[in-house]
Amino acid sequence: MRVVIAEDAAMMREGLVRLLTDRGFEVCAAVADADALRSAIAATVPNVAIIDIRMPPTHTDEGLRAAIDIRRDHPDVGVLVFSQYVETRYATRLLADRPTGVGYLLKDRVADVADFVDALTRVASGGTALDPEVVGHLMRAGQDTAGVASLTPREREVLSLMAEGRSNAGIAAALVITSGVVEKHVANIFGKLGLPSSDSDNRRVLAVLRHVGGG
Repeated sequence: MRVVIAEDAAMMREGLVRLLTDRGFEVCAAVADADALRSAIAATVPNVAIIDIRMPPTHTDEGLRAAIDIRRDHPDVGVLVFSQYVETRYATRLLADRPTGVGYLLKDRVADVADFVDALTRVASGGTALDPEVVGHLMRAGQDTAGVASLTPREREVLSLMAEGRSNAGIAAALVITSGVVEKHVANIFGKLGLPSSDSDNRRVLAVLRHVGGG
């Protein structure tokens, strides 16, 4: 799998290069700003890009804007963005057009190497990977209008895992319940939130996030 990394902190950037190279990924480029990222993507067309949201020169949303451009101009390139903090408005903007091949993780998540590699692989394959803390903030932000308050505690757990991009089988494994029970919870969630059922995991992730996030 071919990866481009955009991270302005040299130690973090070099650490990601080492981590991924040791696990068999091909790091095509590792850059420190959004302009270099755009050039690297155009030159190498990797499977996935890892992008810090805040990069030079203003350290606000340069990485996010570059990620949105990449998703528009190179739709086959997966985009996994990093942030030091939960920034729900950025997550909403990133997911606004389509939920395929996209992820949003907090930088602390890299410490769990297995989860990080799994998220990166999922995004590169066209799936979704959202940090549980980001999902939680989105759910709380939309709770007053989204009907989330009507969900049971277990349904909230299932909803959170759905929004992370987990399949029914993945949810069942995480919660140690059967797939049939998961299907019932998912049906209840869709009913309570007024969302249409869908066989597409990506479509249901976007529907849930738009609903609970106010998008």
